Amino acid sequence: MIIQPMSDTASASFTAARLNGISPLPHLGVIRARGDDAARFLQGQLTQDVQHLPPGQARLAALCNPKGRMLASFWVLRRADDELLLLTSADTLAATLKRLSLFVLRARLKLSDATGELTLRGLIGDATLSIAADAHETSAGSQNDAVFTIPLPAADGAPRALWLAPAGTPAPAATSLSSADWLAAEVRAGVARITQPVVEAFVPQMLNYESVDGVHFQKGCYPGQEVVARSQFRGAIKRRAFVGQVAGAAQAGQDVFSAADPSQPVGLIAQAAPVPGGTAVIAALRLDTLEQPLAVDRADGPPLSGLHIPYALREDI
Repeated sequence: MIIQPMSDTASASFTAARLNGISPLPHLGVIRARGDDAARFLQGQLTQDVQHLPPGQARLAALCNPKGRMLASFWVLRRADDELLLLTSADTLAATLKRLSLFVLRARLKLSDATGELTLRGLIGDATLSIAADAHETSAGSQNDAVFTIPLPAADGAPRALWLAPAGTPAPAATSLSSADWLAAEVRAGVARITQPVVEAFVPQMLNYESVDGVHFQKGCYPGQEVVARSQFRGAIKRRAFVGQVAGAAQAGQDVFSAADPSQPVGLIAQAAPVPGGTAVIAALRLDTLEQPLAVDRADGPPLSGLHIPYALREDI
């Protein structure tokens, strides 16, 4: 069964469909896992099946604590049979690298911060298609020997991708976009990225990760796996992530309140980006409060409106 997305009844002042070009991504960093046991090790740590990920391909994943709460999120790229790159928020990278390193023990791999060794850019609009078409040929093992492009969920219908290459590789020729434009488009795509203010705030389903292929339910154990599976198969998902707009300032980690019950929050801002007229947000909200007037920070704070999910939620897992 597929749950259809909610319609966006509010006319947003920002739409990513107008964007076309390439953007710097200073908010992202890269963890490298290299060695014979790299894929096997990450298989036991992340929500995604990375051991069967072919070279040259990438998947969304999360790292959870034993209670199933997300510590970090990644696009995991298998660069080679013995090398995987974890593209993650720069502000959580050091803590994530430290935590993963605690569990390496005798596994044959090395974890490192590879951010300085790579050039990372964001592509959106027609530039995504033209640059991907001009990418270097892949090797026989499906590895792109120099440049990788990672397709991302669309934002307001605009295609997006990450472009990754060795440091010093000239960026593709395209219209320059600001990182602010990219961050706003990232929010409009509706797939929240874990940053420091919301570490341990969500189980993956609160951010719809199971519906955007960020959780693999047949891959076996990882920290928090029992909680994540229980939430999925016992109907315990009572919060979902919605894209919306705040008529004012907002930031990740702020509570959302309902006018019907101002005494306690009914949701949390997972990600936010300034746009003309306010702030584009992804908010994880209690499903029983969606018909009520909602506001950020307090019951009489800046109103939150235009709620919708830009993709279908899956119930057929």
